Amino acid sequence: MDLSKETVIWKAVRDEFPVSDDIVYFNHAAVSPLSVTTRESLDRLSGMLGGGVLAQDDIFARVANVRSAAAGMIGAGADEIAFIKNTTHGVLIASGGIRWKKGDNVVIPSIEFPANVYPWMGLRRRGVELRWVEPDEGLVTTDMLADACDARTLAITVSSVQFSTGHRIDLDKLGDFCRNRGIFLHVDAIQGLGALEIDVKRSKIDFLSAGGHKWMLALPGVGLFYCRKELLDEIDIPNPGWTGVVNPGDFLDYDFTYRDEAERFEEGSPNLHGIFALGVSIDRILRLGPEAVENRILSLTGLLAEGLMKNGFRVRSPLGKGEKSGILCFDSGKEDARSIFARLRKAGVVCSLRENTVRLSPHIYNTEEECERVLETAAGH
Repeated sequence: MDLSKETVIWKAVRDEFPVSDDIVYFNHAAVSPLSVTTRESLDRLSGMLGGGVLAQDDIFARVANVRSAAAGMIGAGADEIAFIKNTTHGVLIASGGIRWKKGDNVVIPSIEFPANVYPWMGLRRRGVELRWVEPDEGLVTTDMLADACDARTLAITVSSVQFSTGHRIDLDKLGDFCRNRGIFLHVDAIQGLGALEIDVKRSKIDFLSAGGHKWMLALPGVGLFYCRKELLDEIDIPNPGWTGVVNPGDFLDYDFTYRDEAERFEEGSPNLHGIFALGVSIDRILRLGPEAVENRILSLTGLLAEGLMKNGFRVRSPLGKGEKSGILCFDSGKEDARSIFARLRKAGVVCSLRENTVRLSPHIYNTEEECERVLETAAGH
């Protein structure tokens, strides 16, 4: 892409986020601010809802459009996408739907965010073993997960990007391993979706769960669940609902036949505001191109990593090809991470503390100038 043209594109995106007028927002791995475009979309929806059922056809046409766009973003079919409440909701569908037998096991890194832990821990009551994989120098790799499997392993669950390190796992390699051995692969994608390219078919992912309030730049309370179509009838539905059956409009015809699509997992009335917010973000990603979005974010974290190391800080996130992400964690051998964090926050830099490191997570609307400001503040200049 022509550099001058690229600058204009990112400037136009930045104009959608007035939060940047006053602060440097590098905390998209936690909760993201809403764009002007998103807020306008929510206002339009609220206006439509002012007419009650009169706008129903237009509203649900948009819901269908967002579902198709979400599918296109991850290389899936629209019939493989369900809207969910949050990442945990998707994990519960996958973990509760797999038909476990006593003595089966699931392999999981010991450093997962709790959303991708407790639903699997709940399977212990069904006689399912959790096989924890401990990190080596802070990382859990595909090979380490594979080595933990045995003949009774029925599933591996892993984050596409680890929240506390920014390590991006090799999903293509892991997917090949799982598919060849008949092991279900569930991916918690909340720290990658919206920032990094994900292709569920190429990576042979069976289930994917992701909330929308982080890198997707949408609202809390909504997200996406992907289920490979071939598995729809191979897993149970933990929470059957009235919108998941074939004829939801026939209220008194209790036909307990599930839809042929992933919508079977949707339990009831959808979070319309959340779906509309997701739609704005997905449309933006598809318009810019997922590859361009990923390259932009990685260029910013690369600039930060280079500057931090020049200033004597220790970068704790992996920087190798295929391992780096939108998350960059660092610390100092001379100063407590909490002091660095406090200095950044005082200077108007919004970031996080994670595992005794400072965690930075810029997005596409952030700038190189903001990176320089963060580097100077972290160094105490």
